[in-house]
Amino acid sequence: MAKGEKINFSTPSGFPEFLPSEKRLESYLLDTIRKVFESYGFTPIETPAIERLEVLQAKGNQGDNIIYGIDPILPPNRQAEKDQAGEGGSESRALKFDQTVPLAAYIARHLNDLTFPFARYQMDMVFRGERAKDGRFRQFRQCDIDVVARRELSLLYDAQMPAIISEIFEAINIGDFLIRINNRKVLTGFFQSVGIATEKIKTCVTIVDTLEKVGETKVKQKLEQEGVSPEQTDKIIDFIQIDGNVDNILSKLKHLSQSLPESEQFTLGVTELETVIAGVRNLGVAENRFNIDLSIARGLDYYTGTVYETTLLGHEALGSICSGGRYEELVGTFLGEKMPGVGISIGLTRLMSRLLKAGILNALPPTPAQVMVVNMQEDLMPTYLQVSQKLRQAGLKVVTSFDKRNLGKQLQLADKQGIRFCVIIGSEEATTQKSSLKDLHTREQVEITWDNLAEEINKRSQS
Repeated sequence: MAKGEKINFSTPSGFPEFLPSEKRLESYLLDTIRKVFESYGFTPIETPAIERLEVLQAKGNQGDNIIYGIDPILPPNRQAEKDQAGEGGSESRALKFDQTVPLAAYIARHLNDLTFPFARYQMDMVFRGERAKDGRFRQFRQCDIDVVARRELSLLYDAQMPAIISEIFEAINIGDFLIRINNRKVLTGFFQSVGIATEKIKTCVTIVDTLEKVGETKVKQKLEQEGVSPEQTDKIIDFIQIDGNVDNILSKLKHLSQSLPESEQFTLGVTELETVIAGVRNLGVAENRFNIDLSIARGLDYYTGTVYETTLLGHEALGSICSGGRYEELVGTFLGEKMPGVGISIGLTRLMSRLLKAGILNALPPTPAQVMVVNMQEDLMPTYLQVSQKLRQAGLKVVTSFDKRNLGKQLQLADKQGIRFCVIIGSEEATTQKSSLKDLHTREQVEITWDNLAEEINKRSQS
């Protein structure tokens, strides 16, 4: 770079950077989500941001995601080390685009150190080279849980997922939401029964999954482009639009299974769906929090059974705020054995940005401090430090004002940062070990002893 040339220090497109108030909200959401995950016994892990490219692309796991490759950039005086830095060019590396594929590699690497079923959560950053736009990022944090077993995995793990989703969104209080549940076997079984060629079923399922985004007309066009006849298309559209309450839909599906040709896969899917719904109810999830939606398919190929999508009612344009499902082959990709799993994912960065913009969530104050000990006199700084420590030891979060400014400006600074209480100590108060406590919410000011200061702040914090 030429001397004096200005550096563009703006963030790269699609790579978000939060202000303190937004970062504090993210931390609160992470803590809330973590608490629910751990209440169901999920344990934390973290996988590297970078994986071998062959891992990320194993058996088509990449899907439609654009992967960021990683290559070392050497300074001019170290170009001779290029081969060593790239390990001879024999190993391509890339940033992970999700956490399910890295989980599969993690289990393969640590197979003998883990117990199964293995229930883990991750809240890492992932990277996708998609077009950056409002609410869509190239770097974002995902909060995932998965349970993986060897050979067999109870469907009750599938039932737990809606219970976990419900607890999380109720805890963060974002309004009414609906967890939409389906089973891929129901869809694939129905497609088989109406005569869709086996090799085209996955493509047709993916097309059906776009119904909500593109509408019925385009779905019909795409199905017909795949060679699906108009008669078959009409049957598919009629099927995925079956509605009613959970029991009505289950009843219609069971009745349909008796009349469909080649209905073994379809019947298995209906039975699995019925088992999952019973488990969801036994876990106490409110009836208005979930339903069966036969149009839900989840576009990724590796889903094989139960699938979920969660919608915020009244804000459907936000899209799915939590999704996932069951898979049978993904983890076993690296081990050559059957390792079924089920999981869900919350794209937290995307979700938070959308909820903030919609006014459903508000950023937190930029500092966690509850109290500011103001600086009235430089010679009283030892007293201010001692009082600050006394309040911290009582469990309060405290900022000590080290810069001498007039009282009004210090109170303004506290108010701007969302600090509610200011402790004011002058010469007279220092002699009597008292202070003035200013409540910036009520504008009330009271005199109180240092020994009672923490108790008074805690009491007022509850009001």
